[in-house]
Amino acid sequence: MMITVAFAEVPTPVGAFVLALTEDGLVASGWGSPEGLRDRLGMPEVHDPDRTDSAAAELRAYFDGGLRRFETPIDWRLTSGSRRQVLQALHEVPYGTAVTYGELAVRSGSSVPARGIGSIMGSNPLPIVVPCHRVVAGNGLGGFSGGVGVETKRWLLTHEGYLQPTLLDL
Repeated sequence: MMITVAFAEVPTPVGAFVLALTEDGLVASGWGSPEGLRDRLGMPEVHDPDRTDSAAAELRAYFDGGLRRFETPIDWRLTSGSRRQVLQALHEVPYGTAVTYGELAVRSGSSVPARGIGSIMGSNPLPIVVPCHRVVAGNGLGGFSGGVGVETKRWLLTHEGYLQPTLLDL
C-alpha cells in the first residue's frame, strides 16, 4: 500500500501550525505552511478531512486549555534507534511539567548524553504533540527552535501552568 499524507493548518496563539497525517497517524507537525513539510516528507498528498479533523480539533482544544494529553496516534516513521527512544520517552512527559535534558536521557534508557538530547529536541518532527518545549536546561529554559524560538517555549510552558506569567504577559 502506498503511504499518503494529509495536511491540516491550525491558527494558534503562537503562529500558524501544520499537522501532517499518514494512514498510521501524525507523522510531522510544525510552524508555518504545509510546503516545508510537504517537501521534507516526499509522500503523495491527499485531501482527507476524516484523517485530519480529529488531530486539528485536539490541537485547538490544547490551545483553548481543554486538552492535556493528545490521543492522536503517532506515526514514528521519521525516527529510529535512540532518537525514537528519546522522543517516545518525551511523549510521556505530562502536561504542566518539565524535565531537564539529563532527566530525559535517563528516562529514555538510551545512551544519549544530555547534550545529544538537545540535538534530538531541535530536530523533533512532532513539536507540541511530542512536547520538546517541556525539556529545560538545569539552569533555565534552554533553547527552542519552534515558532519564534525561546519565547514560544516560554508561552507554551506558561500556558500549561509550569511557568508563572510575567508582567509582560499581562
